[in-house]
Amino acid sequence: MPVQTGLRSLPAPHDTALAPWCRPRHNEPMTFGAHAFDPDSHGPLLAPDELTWRAMSAEQRRTFIDRVHDALNQQRDAMSEGRPHFRAKTKALDMLGRYFQRIGRRIYLASELPVLYPGERIVQPDLIAVLDVEDTGEQDERSAWVVADEGKGPDLAMEVYYRGDEGKDFVQNVEDYARLGIHEYFIYDRRRQTLSGYRLSGADARKYRRLPMRFGRLASSVLGLEMQVRQGRLRFYQGDAELPDSDELIARIESMVDDLEVRRDEAEARAEQEQQRAEQEQQRASQILDDLRAAVLEILAARGLAVTEELQRLVAACADSATLRRWAIRAGTVSSADDVAK
Repeated sequence: MPVQTGLRSLPAPHDTALAPWCRPRHNEPMTFGAHAFDPDSHGPLLAPDELTWRAMSAEQRRTFIDRVHDALNQQRDAMSEGRPHFRAKTKALDMLGRYFQRIGRRIYLASELPVLYPGERIVQPDLIAVLDVEDTGEQDERSAWVVADEGKGPDLAMEVYYRGDEGKDFVQNVEDYARLGIHEYFIYDRRRQTLSGYRLSGADARKYRRLPMRFGRLASSVLGLEMQVRQGRLRFYQGDAELPDSDELIARIESMVDDLEVRRDEAEARAEQEQQRAEQEQQRASQILDDLRAAVLEILAARGLAVTEELQRLVAACADSATLRRWAIRAGTVSSADDVAK
């Protein structure tokens, strides 16, 4: 039976094939509710209303999302903002993702993910954040954020402007994101190196208030962080601590490894020097013992006292310098060589 939307009747979707209004035909609009989605149109891309979305099969939804991506990709290619824009948004996503993963906070982050509010213009912010939603990383299968399925929209949106549609980022989004209930909206102007922020004053508010800059920073209540443009880059802060990006973390790790290697080399050098000093001390101690042994025998020989083989073995085996010194002194006074070791 047909699905009644209140605006037009749609054929009921079935399991074995796509309904005609959802088949991927080249250059043919897809009709949902009161709106025709035409990927070749230069007008806004509109999401189906919730009743229509519920009536669609899983395959029909995938087809719709695929065509949304195709249309958004065509728009993005037509006004590409280049590598500065790409680096800025990916570094922001990288810094925030690492930080929230480290502190264990449940917050979903995504870049350029289409957001579908029922019956509204489909938006694709450079960055979105959704509170209390687990970010499963590579296991995340979302190809769009569908508000009708998720039960809520993003809590924060961010756009990085470089040379794209200034009216969209600075005027239209300010109005639309507020009306959609996105609590915070930030714009990083990569070309002018400025930062703007907006926030809804309450849950029912649908107009933004512009956030004041404090000591060169804007505070995000959603992220629990401050942000600032510094040295040509967008930076995030937890108190006075600056969040590093992956390149900076790698540089720190490499510096730590280099420092450890230097310390290891210095420790090995010190150990080698200590070993050399110990060997030298041992050689000196051995030489002193040899000199004392020789002194005992030479004094006895100089006095004309016969030294037996037994006494020679006894003197050669003695490794105590104090004993050898005592024997050397006695060698100068004894009347018999054998009395030295008594």
